[in-house]
Formats: sequence, structure tokens, C-alpha cells
Amino acid sequence: MNDLDAISIRNLLFFISVFDAQSFSIVARREGVSASMVSRSVQQLEDALGQQLFYRNTRAVIPTEAGRIFADYARTMAEQLSAAQKELQDKTLQPAGVVRVNAPVFFGQKHIAPWLAELNNRYPKLQIELTLTDDFIDPHREAADLIFRIGALADSSFHARVIGKQTYYLAASPDYINKHGEPKTPADLSQHQALVYRGSSGPNRWLFREKQANWVHSPVKAILTSNNADSLFTAALTGMGLVLFPDWLIGDSLKQGKLIRVLPDYEAAIKTEPQCIAAIYPHVRHPPLNVRVLIDYFIEVYGSPLYWQLE
Repeated sequence: MNDLDAISIRNLLFFISVFDAQSFSIVARREGVSASMVSRSVQQLEDALGQQLFYRNTRAVIPTEAGRIFADYARTMAEQLSAAQKELQDKTLQPAGVVRVNAPVFFGQKHIAPWLAELNNRYPKLQIELTLTDDFIDPHREAADLIFRIGALADSSFHARVIGKQTYYLAASPDYINKHGEPKTPADLSQHQALVYRGSSGPNRWLFREKQANWVHSPVKAILTSNNADSLFTAALTGMGLVLFPDWLIGDSLKQGKLIRVLPDYEAAIKTEPQCIAAIYPHVRHPPLNVRVLIDYFIEVYGSPLYWQLE
């Protein structure tokens, strides 16, 4: 180890105090320690530097030429330390700087972007980098501080704050129902036009069950498949076919009557495992303040129950 590595912050601060007071005992009384401890601290600094910093006698402690030269450097280092400490303290008190957020495309457009102006009003020093993608994002590998993820949560290598459960509904526009009629059972869907989301693992499967029963896959005739939920949503609103979408996507349209819930006596899903909406971040002992305030903000905004839920 280099001798300079032995220099501690405490040694440095004791040196500056002794340089100003020209006394070990005055510094010791001020700091609530023994004079011998202050003297040893300065001695350790001298040993690390290979220079005598003070002449010692019974009346005074007088800086040497090396001590006077080193004092300027020591004050600069102490000032830089104080500035760094203040900046770190500020970060624990007020969110500031860049925070990188990742979310699914349509969820981000509907339920993150509209709330960013108020977030900015609340935390004006916070800078948001929002990336919207439907690709799987690994929080340990990707440049993201916070990821909004929708799906089953099984990986314990990250922290997850569950926002709520995702519920699926089968829906169609009033025009489609008037033109094609309304299916009464999942078996009837083979006679209808389906608008199907296609992700990286292929087209979504449409699953239905009566309450407490097993999930059953219902084959459908896909008149349109797309990896873009907005396109399918628009097609459904204009009467092209049936969609199986989550509440956060079509909840407003169902409430407003732009879409009508189909097969209301059946539960619907695309996977048999429960699907959650969660905010996740890498497994760290102390989550950054920026991450904590973002999660708390969106949980407050979304409310309980979530504002897009139907029931």
C-alpha cells in the first residue's frame, strides 16, 4: 500500500485544526478527545507524507515550511470534501438529476406521459429519460433506474413494488355488435372477427373460464394481428372486430360506451398466471431517492383502487 493511502479524512481535519490553533490541547478539548490522540493523528499524517509538519515544544506547536505548504492543499481537499458531502446530502433531501424510466409503449403513453408535467412541478430538479418499448428489459443489464413491468413476477433478483393486478376484458364497439351480433359463449368466437396482439413470443392466446373453473383456450379467427396495441385499439373502436385487452388500456372506452364488454359472465386472460403491474428496480440495499419518489408519486396518482379499474 502506498504511504499516502494511509492518510485519513480525520487526520487531515485534525492537521488543519492544529495548524490554525497551533496547539494539540486546544484542538483536543474542542473535539472531545485526548491531546495524545490528536498528536498521534498528526504523526500518522507526517509518516504518510514523509515530512515533518510541526515543530513541537512545551509552549507551542509551530508549522514547518512543509506544514505551511501542505496546509493549502489540505484546505482545498477539506473544502472539496465538504462540497461533496453537501451535494450528497442534498440528493437525500430533494430529488435531482437524471432518472431513467422504462415502460411498455401503450401503458407509458396512457398512464405515465400524461402525469409527467405534474411530476416536474413537484420535483423541478428531476430529469426524466423515458424509454417506451415492449421488449423485455433486464434491470441488471439495461440502462434503466426504474422499469414498469406487466406480467408474472417470479424473479427475486430485483425489487418489485406491485401497483396492482391487470384484468383482461373482451370487448367490441357498438357498431361491430350491431353488425355481427354478440357471442354468448367462448365457443362462438370462432365465428367472429378477432384483433390479436402479437408479441415477441407470438400471438396472444385467448383464455376464458367461468368463475373458479379452469382456463380454456378458445381459438379465434384473427382478421388482424399487430405488435402495436394502439393500432388494434383503433381498429376495435372503428368496428373491425373483437379485442382482448387489459383494463388499463380499454377501461375508459368501456366506461364511456365506446366499447362494450363481451362475455361478461366469463373471466378472460392471455396467460393462466396472475398478471401484475409493478415498478421494479435492481436489488440494492438503499434504493436511490429518485427511484423512491417516482414510485411513490405514481402509486399516489394511480390511486386505490386504480383509476382505470372497472370493478
